[in-house]
Amino acid sequence: MNTASILLNMGVLGLISQFIWPLTEVSSTFASAKGQRSFTAIKQKVHKLTIIHLPGLPTWQHTLGSFLLKEVLMQYNKLPLTYQDQIALMSSRGLIIHDLQRAERYLQEISYYRLSAYALPYQQQKDSFNANTTFDNILDLYLFDRELRLIIFDAIERIEVAIRAQIIYQLAHKYGSHWQDDVTIFKPPFTHPHGFIVDVFQDTQKLIVEHCNAKHQEVFIKHYTTKYSGPTNPPAWMSIELLTVGQLSRLYTALKSNADKQDIAGFFGLHHTVFTSWLHSITYIRNICAHHSRLWNRELAIKPELLLKPRKPWLNANYTNNNDRCFYLLSTLKYMLHSANPSNHLKHQTGCYFKNIQRFRFNFGNRVTIPGNMIDWQNEPIWQN
Repeated sequence: MNTASILLNMGVLGLISQFIWPLTEVSSTFASAKGQRSFTAIKQKVHKLTIIHLPGLPTWQHTLGSFLLKEVLMQYNKLPLTYQDQIALMSSRGLIIHDLQRAERYLQEISYYRLSAYALPYQQQKDSFNANTTFDNILDLYLFDRELRLIIFDAIERIEVAIRAQIIYQLAHKYGSHWQDDVTIFKPPFTHPHGFIVDVFQDTQKLIVEHCNAKHQEVFIKHYTTKYSGPTNPPAWMSIELLTVGQLSRLYTALKSNADKQDIAGFFGLHHTVFTSWLHSITYIRNICAHHSRLWNRELAIKPELLLKPRKPWLNANYTNNNDRCFYLLSTLKYMLHSANPSNHLKHQTGCYFKNIQRFRFNFGNRVTIPGNMIDWQNEPIWQN
């Protein structure tokens, strides 16, 4: 008896007809996935369903998805390994390690799990290294990724400062020194699909008040609170300096007027909808870099919106359809740096970085003849200078 039949016999007679087809499809996927341990296959079907409380079973609070996934997933039972055991495991899988003490030192500093992601390109067959793969190959790829994060983090720093400066300047000249305290320029609170209230104006006010009342204040906040009796909050050019880039992104998105948004986005040669998307992506990438997470070969979860009507030199059509990889991201940063830091050295930095690209097998997100062989990226209009 298949899963759908079992559930129906347990009393699920009151399911709305719109669930019947997804249920049948999930059941079919479940049957094939159970033998293959295919988590992705079952997950792709389960996401179509909402929470279903089964009639006659008031104590069962699981979703149908949880029920099916518990049948598919395995129990985790791996034990922690010593550094020596980790080296032995890698060696047993065919990895060449010339200096065991050096390898152990890097495992102490970086961790086996973090390095394991960089070992995957060297394993055409799972848990078996390709012939002649060395520990240095994996370490070099890790250091390659580290350099990429540092390049991107440096570019984002310059862009973030410019975005903050433009938000403060444009709105201050339109609404005055304390525009952040004017509730009328922000969108009203709303209920998020997950049920909580989103009120960016009040969140920003709370953050400013907390900094003003902090035991250890920023120097410029202390200067304001000890010298001026009012307004209560410092002016925007002080208050907005307190926001993280994530909070800055939320504040920009919460502006009520598209004209206000465009005044800021226009500085970077972007339409405000594209700028909103790019700012969100920058926040996401900055967090990846700040937490030293893997950026190389990553499919970006928060993709920058495609730039279809550039106002400055941009990419040719061959490069503009893959915005979930690093090359498109680097190009968006380069585009914004034209305004944020015209004398930037991003092309030189990335050139030094790309020169090693053929040493590694990965999908960087641009056109290639063979994996790792990039086609004239430096001749694209945006990378001309």
